[in-house]
Amino acid sequence: MMDRASALRRIEQLRSQIEHHNLRYYQLDDPEISDAEYDRLLQELIEIESSYPDIDVSDSPTHRVGAPPLEKFEPFRHRMPMLSLANAFSEEEILDFHARTKKFLGATDEITYVTEPKMDGVAVSLVYEKGLLTAGATRGDGSVGENVTENIRTISSIPIRMKKHSGATVPEVVEIRGEVFMDTEGFKRLNRRRIAQGETPFANPRNAAAGSLRQLDSKVTARRPLRMYCYGIGLQSGATFHTHWEILESLSLWGFCVNPLARKAGNIDLCIEYYHEIQKLREDLPYEIDGIVIKVDDLALQERLGAVSRNPRWALACKFQATQATTTIEDIVVQVGRTGVLTPVAIMTPVQIGGVTVSRATLHNQDEIDKKGIRIGDRVVIQRAGDVIPEVVKVITANRDGRERSFSMPATCPECSAEVVRLEGEAAHRCIGLACPAQIREHIKHFASRGGMDIDGLGEKLVAQLVEKGLIGDPADLYYLKREDLLSLERLAEKSADNLLSSLERSKSPPQEKLLFALGIRHVGEHIARVLASAFPSLESLMQASRAEILSLRDIGPEVAGSITRFFHEPANLKVIEKLRQAGVQPQIYAPPQSLPLSGKSFVFTGTLSGMARSEAKQIVESLGGQVSASLTKTTDYLVAGTEAGSKLRKATDQDVEILDEEKFLALIGSKRVL
Repeated sequence: MMDRASALRRIEQLRSQIEHHNLRYYQLDDPEISDAEYDRLLQELIEIESSYPDIDVSDSPTHRVGAPPLEKFEPFRHRMPMLSLANAFSEEEILDFHARTKKFLGATDEITYVTEPKMDGVAVSLVYEKGLLTAGATRGDGSVGENVTENIRTISSIPIRMKKHSGATVPEVVEIRGEVFMDTEGFKRLNRRRIAQGETPFANPRNAAAGSLRQLDSKVTARRPLRMYCYGIGLQSGATFHTHWEILESLSLWGFCVNPLARKAGNIDLCIEYYHEIQKLREDLPYEIDGIVIKVDDLALQERLGAVSRNPRWALACKFQATQATTTIEDIVVQVGRTGVLTPVAIMTPVQIGGVTVSRATLHNQDEIDKKGIRIGDRVVIQRAGDVIPEVVKVITANRDGRERSFSMPATCPECSAEVVRLEGEAAHRCIGLACPAQIREHIKHFASRGGMDIDGLGEKLVAQLVEKGLIGDPADLYYLKREDLLSLERLAEKSADNLLSSLERSKSPPQEKLLFALGIRHVGEHIARVLASAFPSLESLMQASRAEILSLRDIGPEVAGSITRFFHEPANLKVIEKLRQAGVQPQIYAPPQSLPLSGKSFVFTGTLSGMARSEAKQIVESLGGQVSASLTKTTDYLVAGTEAGSKLRKATDQDVEILDEEKFLALIGSKRVL
């Protein structure tokens, strides 16, 4: 434990930092650090203040929620304080919460909880008098928020008048509490518009929602794709509730949106199961969440538990690992891909995101760097979704000190010094060097990949050696390698050389779709390769096909068809294909799985499935011979619509595409799996 003087200094430092970040986050909608870093600062302050309770003061950030309201809005005093929730970051901390709750209550029986996704939006309170919306306000500091009634009225998911229902008495006065948010598709559309108009894009959907809700002109708010999920009530008179679940059910009957993923849990183990389940669903949800919330269901128990400091004892926010973090761009380097495209990559001070140490982020192209105003030396917000390479989402310009440096794409290739060009209509810069070693290396790595020819033992370092020694200049040269060639390389043992030669021999009879993917034709991924292989019985027939014939295939548009025909009209490519043939590479004629029950059927998913993750549903469809596409086309057979289905549902209706709800989808795949 630090001494008292050091603790005092650190407390003052932390309070100052947290107040600054509260201002940036709550008032300016322009945070400088990630949520995870903010949580760490606050947790450190809580721990130090707990060790020295006599020096705690009432205006500490640990005793306040959010920040004071903006001066541009009228203040709104909440009739019942809007407290924030204590955080947990692991199963152990969830179990600790349960143990504290049982100990406080002296409970021996199991406690029933309600679990809900923790929306990453803006907490608001709505006041209804005799069922009519009279006021709407942000949480503010928990006691006083910002009066944003006129903006609240523009959000279509918020009823102006509560519905009357026999199953739920409309109170004389009631505060409805929930989260205003922006879904990811709406957020992307908004940012595209802002960039096109020369405006700064929002860093994330939460900031976009906050900025939209705090517009002085409610007409601007009305144009923003805001929604609201309600999760509870504050002060109310005229109705009686015994459980939190009853409140959620009543909210739905009154016409409010309640997250369909909310669930009762009869014990804490079910809460932990829910935590892991929602974490797996996270990437497939049409909106952003950063965890789950666990609440004691019994309202009488909630009353007994009360609150401590800024948090109710009866609820807990269980956060997932962060998907965003802040770091510094130390340098920008350029990578050359297998198609000759130069990609700028940020080299950053290493930082943890989602349990992974990240030190590189793609910057895509020069246009993207210019739009975001990225400079070497900048402090930036980065994010990582799924397993993709992280990207920079925002520059923190307030941290600049004048030492930052601008970046421009090089005029010559960093790998071969050939000229770099930018073709008209493209954002990419490309190396035009025919002998560029970077392109050769990447071509061969792609050719040998698991989705391609699946050649074991051909790692990145070995490919680099083979290229540098001049032993291979294109993928076909792999099949002309001799044992003595391989043994001449550094650190390659006889067994490794023999294994590689055996693997090359085994790869000479690949499925036709794998060879097509391995050739590296632009826009031809694994799915398009299967489409081509199923339509043309041999590689020769595809090579002779016209652009019109290729364009007539399912899921192939003009750009893809043009890329394929250009590839097979390029003499250098034909030479490589002939070398492969002479080396004994003979692809198997594609045999489509006609016997599978969903063969030839195309599916598109929208919304959220409650019974399984979308990735699992996709895997089942493909295992039954079906295809899953990201967007609706004239060849789509089924649209599977879960809860919160978006614009695809309307489009499918307009195009007479058969729509399956989750029950019908499960029935379809269930019946097919029996066959």
